[in-house]
Amino acid sequence: GKWHMGVNCKSRHDHCHHPLNHGFDYFYGMPFTLLNECQGTDDPELAKSLQDTYWLYTQMIVLAVLTLLIGKLVDLFSVKWKIIICLAVCGLLYFISWFSSYGLTKYWNCILMRNHDITEQPMNLEKTTSNMLKEAISFIERNKHRPFLLFFSLLHVHTPLITTEKFQGKSMHGLYGDNVEEMDWMVGRLLDAVDKEGLKNATFIYFASDHGGSLEAHRENVQLGGWNGIYKGGKGMGGWEGGIRVPGIVRWPGVLPAGTVIHELTSLMDVFPTVVHLAGGEVPQDRVIDGRTLLPLLQGTVQHSGHEFMFHYCGVFLHAVRWHHKDSGTVWKAHYTTPVFQPEASGACFGRGICPCFGDGVTHHDPPLLFDLSKDPSEANPLSADTEPLFDTVTRRIGEAVEEHLKTLTPVPQQLSPYNNMWKPWLQPCCGTFPFCWCDEENNKA
Repeated sequence: GKWHMGVNCKSRHDHCHHPLNHGFDYFYGMPFTLLNECQGTDDPELAKSLQDTYWLYTQMIVLAVLTLLIGKLVDLFSVKWKIIICLAVCGLLYFISWFSSYGLTKYWNCILMRNHDITEQPMNLEKTTSNMLKEAISFIERNKHRPFLLFFSLLHVHTPLITTEKFQGKSMHGLYGDNVEEMDWMVGRLLDAVDKEGLKNATFIYFASDHGGSLEAHRENVQLGGWNGIYKGGKGMGGWEGGIRVPGIVRWPGVLPAGTVIHELTSLMDVFPTVVHLAGGEVPQDRVIDGRTLLPLLQGTVQHSGHEFMFHYCGVFLHAVRWHHKDSGTVWKAHYTTPVFQPEASGACFGRGICPCFGDGVTHHDPPLLFDLSKDPSEANPLSADTEPLFDTVTRRIGEAVEEHLKTLTPVPQQLSPYNNMWKPWLQPCCGTFPFCWCDEENNKA
């Protein structure tokens, strides 16, 4: 499925960020993310405001060249041909430099890979769902006689909501609902494959989302990014519940009792130690591992999650911290930084298209905004020293936990720096001779 962790570091073929360089034995899917550009929709998603600015500057350069050219031809003013030609060439190079990054996104970034080989560039979205499902089922069939880990990162329910014709219009909740229905069907097919191979009682299955609904994702007046219920905020907002509070569903017949609901704080970082636990291994002891194995909680041998504190980041910036006070059962949440909504009461950053993590797009809170999630899960009523007797005690204890947490962090190179966000031709995955990157190995194979 969707990897979205990058591919290359120094050359087109070093594959330093590739799944096969990070513990996986087999990979089939998208190395990048799914964008509107992949579907060829009218509304580009990748750096839309930046593209609009680049296009405006390009038009200004073209207008300047035309003005000088016409002025020269009708003798309105004297200007050397050398200046006009130089400006035209510079304008052309400027256009090529930004258009190669954004205008050709479909061909550069919308690709499918099998292991290190590109099989489709650009990918055929009409067939992607069935291709990924076939690959996953085939993987189960090939590995049924030995322990295996299948990590299937679905392209559903991510905008632009790729939905096959069979499921379009099937739900009562528009395109998003159709996409959810198709995802449900895909998960069902995978479960059927596990059951068919007689692995039902021997397979631990964990289904979850990596974030809440994306509120800014919309087309005209149609909301495309999901709905977060009573919870405030959404995807990419650091600490608000709407962006980070998602359900997890676990299935392991014969080992875990069906129908059990656990209201405890867990994290997707718990997947790693859980898998290690299931495989009979030990997590590394030479570093701090933030995850906790889920097995004791799921089997009922403990009543509380191993997470007393959870730290919620936006990029590299710590935005919020929650504290599950075991003695009282209260769950406190302190927000140190929150995004500035546009418009102010909208609950999202519609003006920017995505909420920033720092700068003038956020508000810093000192003392922090404090909420009692046990009583106020929608984070509607921030507490203060006047309304909450424990305000100072709680904020002080959370502050101490932040200090302890920061000591466990090791500085690493900034992955989202301006340089790392620039398109680099020498790193571009390409299945042909660059820049002619077009191929369809899937159809050729068929």
